Amino acid sequence: MNAHEFSLTVFTISIVAGLLGALTGLGGGIVVTPALTLLLGVDMRYAIGASLVSVVATSSGAAAAYVRDGLSNIRIAMFLELATTVGAISGAFLASKTPTRALAILFGVVLLHSAWQVIQARAQRASDSQPQDALSARLRLGGTYVLPIGTEVYQVSRAKAGFGLMYVAGIISGLLGIGSGALKVIAMDRIMGIPFKVSTATSSFMIGVTGVASAAIYLKRGYVQPLIALPVMLGVLAGSMLGARLLPHLPVKILRRVFAAAVAVIAIQMISQGIRGKL
Repeated sequence: MNAHEFSLTVFTISIVAGLLGALTGLGGGIVVTPALTLLLGVDMRYAIGASLVSVVATSSGAAAAYVRDGLSNIRIAMFLELATTVGAISGAFLASKTPTRALAILFGVVLLHSAWQVIQARAQRASDSQPQDALSARLRLGGTYVLPIGTEVYQVSRAKAGFGLMYVAGIISGLLGIGSGALKVIAMDRIMGIPFKVSTATSSFMIGVTGVASAAIYLKRGYVQPLIALPVMLGVLAGSMLGARLLPHLPVKILRRVFAAAVAVIAIQMISQGIRGKL
């Protein structure tokens, strides 16, 4: 494979990754890293560097559209980013010192369980959510979003638990070079009682900040290779823009199934690579 074919292949893979990341809130990097490493033989460290660039691109491409459509909750994002950013910096510093084999297997098992929970869950409405806790009320984290049938009002609960899980999500992002959007969406949708579409849109908004915090450290170590990162960034950006346009028109039930399937595939991949010691 020559350089032109390599770049075109990376670009195509990145478009698919960006589309998936925007529709599910997972972040394109979670697909880009295994694709570059397993399919194209890119060194793991450089794949992580390119993945982090794609994480920023995904957020940049999708966040503007989500904010315009009123799906992203900026107040929730800013509150939770305090935890994910600190976690991402911690994870990036620990990446060269901590073996990721056991972490990959454990995280894969957690994701499989989370995928099963998402499949079993029914579509959540604001009236079904938990009562608003004191911290959420003080920070005014609740909000509204527009549905075809009208405007939906929602409240936020268990803000402290969500904040703690966001720190874990940040650490995983820094360690593995992924946006950890899966944990972000789970924290907001399943723990904090935020509607799934709002969780997905807010996660995409947050992923970029988390990615920048980790990418800065990888860039300093020389693991961001422009010849790899550029087609990844452009492909993921194009895919995320397409996904952002499709999201408001898709039913939550289908989004949950896509989310669960994507998480299951990622989980199996992480467990497999963890057992083989390739992560």
